[in-house]
Order: sequence, then structure tokens, then C-alpha cells
Amino acid sequence: MEILAPAGCMPSLQAALDAGADAIFFGVAQLNMRAKARRTFQPNDIAEVTRRAHAVGVQVNLCVNTLLYDHDLRLADRLLDLAVENGVDAVIVADVAAMTGARDRGLEAHLSTQLSVSNYRSFRFYSQWVDRIVLARELSLPMVKRLHDQVLADDLRGPSGRPMEIECFGHGALCIAVSGRCGMSLYTDNASGNRGACTQNCRREYIVTDKQTGVQLEVDNHLIMSPNDISTIGFLDQVAEAGVAVLKLEGRGRSPEYVATVTRVYREAIDALDAGTYTTDRVAAWRTEMSRVYNRGFSSGFYLGRKQGWAGADRSQATEMKVFVGDVVNYYSKAGVAAVAPRRGASLERGDRFVIIGPTTGVVEGQVDELRHDAEADQLTLPVKTKVRRSDKLYVLRPVGRKPAIGKGSR
Repeated sequence: MEILAPAGCMPSLQAALDAGADAIFFGVAQLNMRAKARRTFQPNDIAEVTRRAHAVGVQVNLCVNTLLYDHDLRLADRLLDLAVENGVDAVIVADVAAMTGARDRGLEAHLSTQLSVSNYRSFRFYSQWVDRIVLARELSLPMVKRLHDQVLADDLRGPSGRPMEIECFGHGALCIAVSGRCGMSLYTDNASGNRGACTQNCRREYIVTDKQTGVQLEVDNHLIMSPNDISTIGFLDQVAEAGVAVLKLEGRGRSPEYVATVTRVYREAIDALDAGTYTTDRVAAWRTEMSRVYNRGFSSGFYLGRKQGWAGADRSQATEMKVFVGDVVNYYSKAGVAAVAPRRGASLERGDRFVIIGPTTGVVEGQVDELRHDAEADQLTLPVKTKVRRSDKLYVLRPVGRKPAIGKGSR
């Protein structure tokens, strides 16, 4: 299986590339499903994203997968033109206007889960337009396998002439709506989730009241519309056997260290499948590793036909949080040492685990084996094996529940 990793900003992009992604997906401006993300790429970033990924042999998928209004078509056409000019490998689409626009330009297209393809007839219909389909998230693995078997039996091929590919969500947030097609945010805040502007008000706490009697409905979980995250790490062998060609890791709105950790774990797991070393012990270790970063708890989604799990807390259930220490002011390559200007009151100790994040650096994790403080220059110096750069941010990692040594910064 190919790993398709999220890139919501330059540090996340680099993190995905370093962690072993086969391909990345990203969006620009307002025509992608993460248009509200605080670090959304802009059209002039397409060239740099593509250059970086292609330099290390990683494919690039550009998201143009929102519902399109008439006034969006000029920008959609511009993005498709930029995709062609910059050698983007494929665009992810949901609207027929984007799908036909990609075809007219000879640009490979992949169909978003927003189209909710859940049967072979629909799959076969769209094969005349696209080379890959992200199936509806409501399918079980036996359903996926039956569809895949029909693709093989018919030797179904896309416009490129290659066999049609099945893509499925492998890890990350699960929306309460059918394949993410939801109007709740539009109704309450005039912010359409189908146009990348979801306010995620389904993740809030609600009280259900009988207006006639005033009696409030008792529920065992006040987060009644907030499912757990999908995690396929424990049955990845079954996902592969079902015929899934591409495993999508959701998380363009999450942190660079989330992207680094989740991509690395799934890279290790897929490599273990290929090597015959995928074991329950390794699965347990991988699950523990991913629990360190942002998550709403894990479940198998609909893949195994089990009851869906619900988030047990309104915040991340990550076991660690990162706390800002300071900015990198220099890196001495020969010595492998970083100099950091700490923020006022910052505390860093030997034995602490740290992470350094930057647009070009991506994510560098390590442990403080040696630490020096130059009081006169007010700088900390510590060994860092991987090159970091000026203005990169240094954070110390603290267990959740331990009082932060520095301010209140967290994931």
C-alpha cells in the first residue's frame, strides 16, 4: 500500500517527506476541505511544495475538492492550470466542474470521499473520469474487498490506462456525517463544511431538552456527535488483503509532530507487513507511540462492522504536550550543536525530550543529553544530530497531567 500523508503547512510537508510518505496531499486558498486551517497554502506555494516532494521522489496530490459555486470557477481553473504548469501528479476532486476541468487539461484526477462511492456500479461509472476513488468511509472491509474483486475481474482501468485504484482512510478524524457531507456548520454559522469552512460545532457539548416537560435527556457521553479517530494500525493486514492500494492519513489541520509521528508509524507498519514482521507486540508499541500526539481516542471506524466509539473528552487525549522553549538562533554543523534564545522563564533540563519544528527543517525530535547556558548571551546550547535552522521553534515535551515548566503552551 502507498502512504498518502497530509501537508497543512511547510513544516508538516517536510515532516511527511522525512517520515517516509509515498505521496502527500495539500490544499490551497479556499477550494479545499481545510480552507479554515490557520496555515493554509496559497496558489504561489504550489511550485515549492511540488519541487520539494519531487526532489525526494514523493508524489503530489492537490485538493480541489469543495463544492464549487459559479464564482469559484475562475479560481478553480487557475488552480488546475497551476497544477499542470508545476507538474502536480494528480488533483483530488468532488465537484463535476473540477473533474471535467482536470480531464480537459489531461490532469490525473482522484475522486474524493465526498462523492460517497459505495458500490461497484458507481465506481465503474466514475472510472471514465478518474484513476482513483476514495471510497465512502461507511464501508466495511468485506464490502471493500468485494468491490476490489470486481475491479480485477473486469480489468477496470481509468483514463490513464492503469488499473483503477482504491483509496481508503487509514488514520485520523472521523466526521459524524456520511462521508463528511454535513450542513450543520452552514445552518448555525453560515460556514459550509462542504466548502472547507466547517466550524466543527458537532464536537461541542450539547444538552437535549424536552421543551414540553423541561426534562433533559441523560446520555452517557456529552459529546454525542464526536466520534473517535479512525486507526487501522491493528488490522492493517486485513486492509491490505481487501485490496486497498492507497492508505490516506488524515490531518492537514493537525500539528507537524502529529504528521511526523503518524506517517512514521504507518511507514514502519507497512514495511513490517512486507517483511513478515507485523506482530501484535509491534502494533501495541505503535499504538502507544501515536497516543502521544493529538487524538480523540481510537476506533476501527466502520471497517470491522463494530459499534463506533465516541470521544470521551472535549480536548485531545494525547499523552504528551509540547511547551515552547525558544527560537533557534544558530546551528553549528561541525559540532552538531544548536543555540537557542529561550523565552523568559523557560526551563529545559538534561533528560528532557524535545522537538524542533521549522518550515524547512520539518520535525526533529531528540533528548537533551548535554545542556549549557550562556548567561551573558542568554542562550542555551544543546547537541542536535539533525541540522536545524535559525528561527526554528524548540519545544520541550511534557507528560499530560504534569504541571508545565513553561507557561501554558500545548498541542
